[in-house]
Amino acid sequence: MSNYELEIPIHQQVLANLKEAVLFVHENGAILSGNNTAFALLNMENKDSASVLDYLDFALLKEKNESHLLMEQKNENGKLIEVKSIRINNLVYCLIMSHLSLQDKTEEVKKYINKLIQKSAEGMVMYDNDKVIDCDSTFAKMFGYNREEIINSHISSLIDEKSMYQLKQVIHNNPEKSYELTALKKDGTHFYIEMMVHPYNNQGEIIRVAIVKDISDRIENEKRIEFMAYYDELTDLPNRNFFNKVLREAIDQAEKNNELLAVYFIDLDYFKEINDTLGYAFGDQLLRACGERFKAFLETDTFIARMGGDEFLILQRHTKDKNAAVELAEKLIAEFEKPIKIDDYEIFTSVSIGISIFPENGKNPNDLIKHADSAMYVIKERHRNNYNLFESSISENFKTMLTMETELRKALKEGQFELHYQPQKNLGSGKIVGLEALLRWNHPLKGYISPDEFIPLAEKTGLIIDIGDWVLREACRQNMAWQDKGYQRVIVSVNLSAKQFHQKELVEKVEEILNETGLRPHYLELEITESMAMSNEEYILETMVRLRKLGVLVSIDDFGTGYSSLKYLSIFPVTKLKIDKMFMDENQKQNQAIVKSIIHMSHSLNMKVIAEGVETIEQLTFLEKEKCDEMQGFYFSKPLPPKDLTKFLRPVQ
Repeated sequence: MSNYELEIPIHQQVLANLKEAVLFVHENGAILSGNNTAFALLNMENKDSASVLDYLDFALLKEKNESHLLMEQKNENGKLIEVKSIRINNLVYCLIMSHLSLQDKTEEVKKYINKLIQKSAEGMVMYDNDKVIDCDSTFAKMFGYNREEIINSHISSLIDEKSMYQLKQVIHNNPEKSYELTALKKDGTHFYIEMMVHPYNNQGEIIRVAIVKDISDRIENEKRIEFMAYYDELTDLPNRNFFNKVLREAIDQAEKNNELLAVYFIDLDYFKEINDTLGYAFGDQLLRACGERFKAFLETDTFIARMGGDEFLILQRHTKDKNAAVELAEKLIAEFEKPIKIDDYEIFTSVSIGISIFPENGKNPNDLIKHADSAMYVIKERHRNNYNLFESSISENFKTMLTMETELRKALKEGQFELHYQPQKNLGSGKIVGLEALLRWNHPLKGYISPDEFIPLAEKTGLIIDIGDWVLREACRQNMAWQDKGYQRVIVSVNLSAKQFHQKELVEKVEEILNETGLRPHYLELEITESMAMSNEEYILETMVRLRKLGVLVSIDDFGTGYSSLKYLSIFPVTKLKIDKMFMDENQKQNQAIVKSIIHMSHSLNMKVIAEGVETIEQLTFLEKEKCDEMQGFYFSKPLPPKDLTKFLRPVQ
């Protein structure tokens, strides 16, 4: 070393105490100085006359002022050394060296990569081209091997073919970023890994060290989340989100090719009745069975989804014409006419189908689905188990309906509703014994709107609950107001809709209104229709019993128009039957026979009977002759506002 009197930029004592292996080398390869760590690493025997050329390919290190290479040690066959070379001046280089042992480098490389991906890494592998040079036990275990089995094997045997292309063409060209790949275990099963590759230059050849993490759980969770976002869990069919996506793509394609496509909005008939009767668990089984039946119609050009509830959607691509759209609807209807077997039941259901055609009935997913829904709604209202093609008039009717719904909400909020009352007369004494409260809508611009126009809409939208609560409260308040003014005490009758009567807390609500208004319970009569009474007898009976215990009277309206069960009628705590006005046509002898039967049956069951719709003296005479208890109708009085009704109410003496 004394042959070269060059100044070394570090004190010899400091150099000797460095943990790193450090050499200072002349540009011709002569070793000027170094520490014992470096001499031991190179297994150098003659330190005084040594040349680095005997140990390393110094020419590669001199190519740049700074270089960082993996190098094979010349005097140790196959031993790799990591060398950092720094040119200090024109003649001197500083070499900092270390063995490249995978185990020694693991923590260092992991720490470096963790700074980039900010995640805990798991296994590590070193490979040259396709050959595995070394790996840690974590990596080997991840793939189902032991460490000795993987060393000298091929990376391509560990990575799925499609991912191998990504590894070679993408990852190797863009290293030090994390990538998701599909890997292969020893037993051939696939799993998911996240891989980050860190390349090292080994004398012009690239050796790669990769951090590998098993991310199968995360990928499975992501797939589960994706499934939940795009599929219906109950039926395993695509959901509305997925349908919208596919429909949007189909519209783009149909537009380019100048083609038609059809959207079907399908509703299961009688599902609510089946659900209410046999329970929600049975209803879920029915929906699954229907989903399987729909899947039988899956073809290249059809896409099927569950909209929600008992509603389904079908997309038919490449539709030739409207006849082709109708043909699929008819096949669906025929298929659903067959019974569905669930447990010990054979369920007969059917479908109502609305159809919209692109581009005639809409040019975007929302319009096509909405118009198919509108067409279905119309056919379901008229008669079920059928299909209906969308027409522009349907859309206009729906706009009218939506406008009325908005105005209904406004009417309730702004107090546009009124109650008129029709007197009920006892045919024996001739006295007024009751008043039926009838809802009227006094629109500020349109005047009075017929209940036939807005009540069905209120039922469908659920507004009937809030409107019904107002009617009940107002009828009780008005009746109490007449009593407070000293008029005779009569019963006020209020009609309840099916939705009102099936409220879980109906009895509590009635009791609350009675307490609030001060009206005694036996001056309130609640009317339910015959069909309501027979739809869910057990629940109806329980509610009636609770109302009667409260003291409220219960009557059955429109009697004779439904399918009464005399058995249940005999056990219902009903106080009165009301004969529907359709039977008051005295020109039909059959009607008179029905009225006679109802009167006699009611009396035999200790119920009163009242006839509505009495409009002539002949009808009145007939009822008196047959001992009917009460009547109401235009012959006596039409429904009147409260201020006009006082003439019928006698002051209490």
